[in-house]
Order: sequence, then structure tokens, then C-alpha cells
Amino acid sequence: MGRPLEADKLERENVGLRSRTPLGHEPAGRSAAMQRLREQVKRIAQHDTWVLITGEPGSGRETFARFLHSQSARKERPFVDLGVSAITRGNAARELFGSEEGGHVHYGSLEQAAGGTLLLDEVADMDLEAQGQLLGALDTGSFLRVGGSEPVTIDVRIIAATSRDLKEEVRAGHFREDLFYHLNVVPLQVPALREHAEDIPDLLSYYVDYFATHEKLPYRRFSVGAQNFLRNYSWPGNVRELKNLVQRVLILGAGDEITQTEVEAALGSAPPVPTQPLEGMVSFDQPLRSAREQFEKAYLEYQLEKHAGNVSKMAKEAGMERTHLYRKLRSLGIEIKERR
Repeated sequence: MGRPLEADKLERENVGLRSRTPLGHEPAGRSAAMQRLREQVKRIAQHDTWVLITGEPGSGRETFARFLHSQSARKERPFVDLGVSAITRGNAARELFGSEEGGHVHYGSLEQAAGGTLLLDEVADMDLEAQGQLLGALDTGSFLRVGGSEPVTIDVRIIAATSRDLKEEVRAGHFREDLFYHLNVVPLQVPALREHAEDIPDLLSYYVDYFATHEKLPYRRFSVGAQNFLRNYSWPGNVRELKNLVQRVLILGAGDEITQTEVEAALGSAPPVPTQPLEGMVSFDQPLRSAREQFEKAYLEYQLEKHAGNVSKMAKEAGMERTHLYRKLRSLGIEIKERR
């Protein structure tokens, strides 16, 4: 009897070692929003509570989950990331709780993360049957492997993450309300990248260093024009899109500097447009002359921001002589010195 138990213990340890990942790096960014979020995570990490992380796809939910784990008392134990959306319907119980078949034990995510942290990524995709099974395990503090007869005690911190509004999912009948309250002990909202665009230069530098160090890609720097362009880009894919962009230009590009033209080609996008629609910038309920001046001011302020105060580049894109452009800027009350 001793040998099977010893083998079982060894297998558990091996699973734990395979599940263990490097400690999460501190998320980059010096904006007030990111500083507040990092401090919040550090405070949460000191308490063994469950956490619900929300945010758009690619915004960095997993990064913050790993960072939280790395700041907690469980940091020496495994961090297991279970992508709920990748589980085939009807197979969730095996993925979560494991199974015993023909004398062979398959350890589920809850056991792989024993003593550590389990991230349930895109938890809103979990079907109602699996939600009920998970809730039962959380209520009792133990579970049975599929086909097993001995209860296994749960010793894990659960972090749930989703890009969807779980309250809406509860109202629609797609997510159990009781499970929602189990998981939503401490909510954490990760902002979209466009909401802290001032962090883009830091993120670009971080990922250039990352790929140069870990994948031996050539070190290149983003030009000021490229950085300004990217600060005005809408980033529908958030930080993940930025990371992919950096990798792409390091692989495909050449030379020390990454230009705006190269960035635009890599994104396959046109130059950034003002974030507000025309109706939001110009009131149509005024004389034509006033509306034209209002539009010209908004247009030239945008171009000045885009070209970082470089009037020569701005004049070229606007199709104007520099002297005429200077007169136009003065007549509209646009201060140039402040932009440089």
C-alpha cells in the first residue's frame, strides 16, 4: 500500500512543478490609473480572498492575476491558468476536479493549483452545469474526482477573470447568481489601453526589452513620431495588440529606429483620426464662417499634437505654406510654444 501512496504523492509534486510559472512581473505604466491599480493589487494580495478581474480582451487581466499571485503568501506554490472557453462542453468536471479511471489518476486544475492560485479565465463561458458543480465544491470545501470516491480538500485561491459583465449574465440567466457572489469578493477593473494612453511609451520600451532579452530579437527604438502616432491609435486589441506590434516590427523591420510609416504599415491602418466625431467638435447651429473656424482650430490642434509641435511636418500634411500656417495658427489663438 505504501508504494502506490508514494507514487501518488510524487505525481502530485510533478504536476505542481509543471504548473508553477515564473513570478508575474509588475505591470508597466506610470499613469495614475496604473499606479492605483498596482497598489490595490498589492493590498488585496495580503488577504487570501477571491478576486474577480474584469476588463476588455487583451487589457492585461492575466498579467494582473499573475502579479497578484506573485505578491501573495502563495507565491511559492503553483499558478494555474484554466481557459474556460477552451473546455469542451461536458468536460468541465474533468478539467476542474480530475478523474480516476482504470487505476490512473488525472489531476484537475483545482489539485494542480493546490496551495497556490487558480485563474478561471473567461469564467462567463462556463456552462450552467459546471457552474453548479464548482459552487458545490466551494460550498463544501472539497470535491470528488470523476470516478473517485475519496473527497479532496480545496486549498486554493481562485481568481476569476472575464471581459463580459457578469451582472448582465446573471440577469440573462446565463450565470448563477450564487456563484457570482462567491467569486466577486473583491472586484478589480483593468482599464482599456486607450484610457491610459500616456503609458504607451513605457509599454513599448518594456516589450522591446522583453523580446530583445527573451527571444534575442534586435533592439530597436520607436521614433517620437511613431510614439505620438501610437498614443493617438484606438488600440482595439489593447496591450496584447501592442505586444504583437512590437514583436512584428522587431522581426520584420531593419535599422535602429522604428518610424511612424513602418508602424502604420505594420498596423495596416490609416493615420489616426480625432476620437470625437465631427458633430462633437463643431456645432452645426451657427453661421458657416464660425463653424469653419471651429473646425479649422480643431483640425490644426490635432495636427499640431500629431506632429509634436513640428510646424514644418504639419504644413506639409496640411498642404499649406509655413508662413501662411503660422498666420492661421495665430489668428485662431493656437499657441505653438506650449506644444513643443
